[in-house]
Amino acid sequence: MTSLAACLRLARTDSVGPRTWRRLVERYQTPEAALDALPHLPARNGRTQLIPPSPAHIEAEIDATLKIGGQFLTLLDATYSPLLRACPDAPPVISVLGDASCLNKPGVGLVGARNASAHGVRLAESLATELAEAGLVVISGLARGIDRAAHMGALHRHGLTIAAIAGGLDCPYPRENAALHAEIAEKGVLVTEAPLGTTPTARHFPRRNRLIAGLGLGCVVVEAASHSGTLITARLVVDYGRELFAVPGSPLDSRCRGSNNLLRQGAILTESVADILPNLPAIPACPEKNPPLFPTQPDPVQEGSVKKGSTAQKQNKSAIQSAFSLPLPAPAERSGGAPVSPENVREKVLDLLSFTPIPVDDLVRHCQFSASTVLTVLTELELSGCVDSLPGGRIVLAAPHGKDG
Repeated sequence: MTSLAACLRLARTDSVGPRTWRRLVERYQTPEAALDALPHLPARNGRTQLIPPSPAHIEAEIDATLKIGGQFLTLLDATYSPLLRACPDAPPVISVLGDASCLNKPGVGLVGARNASAHGVRLAESLATELAEAGLVVISGLARGIDRAAHMGALHRHGLTIAAIAGGLDCPYPRENAALHAEIAEKGVLVTEAPLGTTPTARHFPRRNRLIAGLGLGCVVVEAASHSGTLITARLVVDYGRELFAVPGSPLDSRCRGSNNLLRQGAILTESVADILPNLPAIPACPEKNPPLFPTQPDPVQEGSVKKGSTAQKQNKSAIQSAFSLPLPAPAERSGGAPVSPENVREKVLDLLSFTPIPVDDLVRHCQFSASTVLTVLTELELSGCVDSLPGGRIVLAAPHGKDG
């Protein structure tokens, strides 16, 4: 089995989401070894065993993707986007169609309402054109309205654009964007974590949104209603420590209430590209050839706050690709070296957890076990559905559910 096939099998295993995938590979050193360990790990919802897809099923997916001109990138590849890698829930495997090098160029997200006004569409297209002329890649979600205008504006001046899509590479959505879907595959790049043949449903779009938030240095919101999906992207932008921009709109237009509220919370008021460029963080000219798998995350911004100049955003400007590697776990031991049983570690960890999120670093300090021991236990608890990981390196008790995001 190739390394790609092992990565994909592990990623396609039910209950193994992005965070759990990282921890399994960290613990067992390779995806192949993690797959071998799956039968011995606890599973969610009372199942006795975690069963990955068959090698034949995964090889068929790989062959079909390659046949249409697509390719796969995994977190283990040096060519995987360093900005996306820095997100704690970055997808372990993405499939792309088009110029994959676009994913490693500095870019800015541009998102907004599907039922956008004519003024909003015109402004989004203008901003995208200006960003492309400034040498930035424009990132959006290939939806109706603002997303479509963003891609069109970038392509208008032969700029580069990334379309993060919710379905498979072979499933243009919505159908009226099929021609644009094909044009972006030719002149830019399509990216998704969904397998071929996946028709987008509501549950796929939050996963697509984190690709938009994670691939860019920042993101601009143009027209977002209260409780809209666009605000999910805005929340992720802040959680990832990237810059958030918002275009002001009329208080009489319900399509602008969410974006206007972002401005009240501290998003950068944006009327032209001149408001964007000075506020983007610098990135290294030559990213590491073999960046580490487990990057340091910026401090999470307080819930409900997107204040400009926050700790997360300042850290992002100065070291957006800073990273560390945790040691592989040894037998469970206290920080003083005395061995203890895994059951004792699990009991202590569960005693300290609640339905209020806590940073993993704080949990390790309170447990007084080694970091590798605590992370091993957290991996098992995530697989069993007892806990969930949150952006910003936080952990929380949770009822059993499907894949972690």
